[in-house]
Amino acid sequence: MANPKARFGKSRTRKRRANWKIEAPTLVECEKCHALRRPHRVCAACGYYDGRQVIVVEEKKKRA
Repeated sequence: MANPKARFGKSRTRKRRANWKIEAPTLVECEKCHALRRPHRVCAACGYYDGRQVIVVEEKKKRA
């Protein structure tokens, strides 16, 4: 007796995977330094979160 080659067809699988889209991360502006950052995370530029300093960020050294 013949057996099916695949359990599900290509169109059925591709319909399910049609919504696997890449989307850009959500960014908000930091209230302190106005840099873009991810919501609910410490700002990498200034180290502030929720109006208070959480981490100390060193300034980038310029190349001479």
